[in-house]
Amino acid sequence: MTTKKQTFSFPQSKGVPAQVGPFAHATQWGDMVFITGQMPTDPVTGGVVGDDIVTQATQVRKNLEAVLIQFGLTFDDALMVRIYLTSFDDYDAFNTAYASWFKGPLPSRTCVGITGLAVGAIVEIDLIAGIPKKQ
Repeated sequence: MTTKKQTFSFPQSKGVPAQVGPFAHATQWGDMVFITGQMPTDPVTGGVVGDDIVTQATQVRKNLEAVLIQFGLTFDDALMVRIYLTSFDDYDAFNTAYASWFKGPLPSRTCVGITGLAVGAIVEIDLIAGIPKKQ
């Protein structure tokens, strides 16, 4: 287990969109990984994918998974998920898609309604994951 902060930035070849600001894709502290909010951007083109909540949320999931896999983790290792939606009219459709992302118990979650997101996205998600102890 690491006892100091380590930050990680991953190349687009790993399926993670390029950074568009001064931040790391993930920070590890001990057995916890904090993943920067992901947008619905295609890692190859950098463009926003789709204009509906399910399409955008699916791309955000893929981007988060691309970071999680760098640590050998999946969504089932998520401890806390924060979702930012530009419209709560999308809440039910988002929840239907989101529920399918997990095989095990659901993590804690916060969902916040906001007035706007970068790149014209309608959803952004960040999360905190735990690294399970090796048996």
